[in-house]
Amino acid sequence: MLHPLGSTGACPRSSLGGINDNTKLSGLALLTIRATWALDNQQSHSLVEPRNQTTPGCLQTTHNSWRSRLEIKMALFLSLFCIASLLSPVLSQDMPYEEYMAQVQACPQQCRCLPNFPRAVYCDNKGLKNIPKIPPYTWYLYLQNNLIEVLPADAFRNATQLRWLNLNHNKITSEGVEEGVLNGMSHLAHLYMDTIYCQHLRLSRNRISKIPAGVFIGLDKLNLLDLQGNKLMDDAVTEVSLKGLNNLVQINLAKNQLTSMPLGLPPTTTQLFLDGNNIEKIPAGYFKGLPKVAFLRLNHNKLGSSGVPKNVFNVSSILDLQLSHNQLTEVPLIPAGLEHLHLDHNKIKSVSGPNVCPVSVDAVGDSINESVPRLRYLRLDGNEIKPPIPRDVILCFRHLTSIVI
Repeated sequence: MLHPLGSTGACPRSSLGGINDNTKLSGLALLTIRATWALDNQQSHSLVEPRNQTTPGCLQTTHNSWRSRLEIKMALFLSLFCIASLLSPVLSQDMPYEEYMAQVQACPQQCRCLPNFPRAVYCDNKGLKNIPKIPPYTWYLYLQNNLIEVLPADAFRNATQLRWLNLNHNKITSEGVEEGVLNGMSHLAHLYMDTIYCQHLRLSRNRISKIPAGVFIGLDKLNLLDLQGNKLMDDAVTEVSLKGLNNLVQINLAKNQLTSMPLGLPPTTTQLFLDGNNIEKIPAGYFKGLPKVAFLRLNHNKLGSSGVPKNVFNVSSILDLQLSHNQLTEVPLIPAGLEHLHLDHNKIKSVSGPNVCPVSVDAVGDSINESVPRLRYLRLDGNEIKPPIPRDVILCFRHLTSIVI
């Protein structure tokens, strides 16, 4: 008797995860099955009982031989069905056959590539010191728990389709992360690299839209975070998402999709870059939560004077303030410790000493001392201001060495 479907001769459904009733056999399997049954038909005709056969033993042997061959062929049929069913979702639903073969053949010798998950490459727990050449159609790459110290600029050049990259528990240092290592990886959505040695993390020019809560926990030594050129919106940058950045000095959020000042920035932040967003206003007292901020860039936003409180920048720590290419109509109050101010390409029509000087012009006097504002460089070109600069402005900022109008 032939084994019925569901008996020991059939491929159990539990071993074919994801297979459904609509699964189709691959062309190779169909051709093989047809050839098998053709061979059976030919052999069945050659095994017809001879007319003059008188020995029952020979007849029984011939019949058993025919049945044995048929069972073997049926077993081959079922095996091919299992293989074809297993490969069918991979080939027809996930990737073309040519890509599938190229992916499987390019699997690094040190890694594992499963036929039923061709877009995943498992290189974890292999004691690797270097990153192997990654197959071109890889989406998921697991490199955790190795001895990798360096990420060369071309490490992932062949794997531009990566969605998921796990580099946890290696020996990667900031010096070992070469510039541009993630360039071109426009599909990358998940990056895991919880090394305690990392000081600089550059994720610029990707498509990052969210920062998962707790992703930076354990990165106590990280002092530079570069996220410019992504798709971050206001709800992506919060105190919860940035938790763990206890020693952050520089954060670059330029060229994202922010419409308001980011909340929850670490109080250790010294350099804050927000150029090229859509920020329209700055809340009063915003910089009280950033007592160490010294370099602030807000060029190419939508800031108008109505959205910038007059004293919002009156913070003693700010040394360099850039507000170029906005919609300001007035010069904000200039803090006494500020040394460089960029206000070019706004809509400013005039500037007067009493409105911008942080101290009374009379209090400055004729001498240069500690009470004199420290402004050295002032850029006002691209506005509607006409020279000369008013005398009271010059008297206030005695350290000025360069004014661009």
